[in-house]
Amino acid sequence: MPHDDRVVINANIAISGETLQTIVQTAKHLQGPDARGHFRIDTAELVSSLISQFLFDRGFDAYAADARHYHAVLANGESG
Repeated sequence: MPHDDRVVINANIAISGETLQTIVQTAKHLQGPDARGHFRIDTAELVSSLISQFLFDRGFDAYAADARHYHAVLANGESG
């Protein structure tokens, strides 16, 4: 989902095992197996694309522009 005005970054995020399992099961259901009965899904790429689309749809640009959202993260040392 790269666009000319976007930069791709690699980041570590926390999601639940249940969410990851839901993503894999949904992808398997929607894509189905190949001719040999194997599922060919790049889970990492799928998760990346889903999160990127979510951030775009939910207006992460505006969220990141609001300094109020930084205080709790910086106070907890979660910025790096």
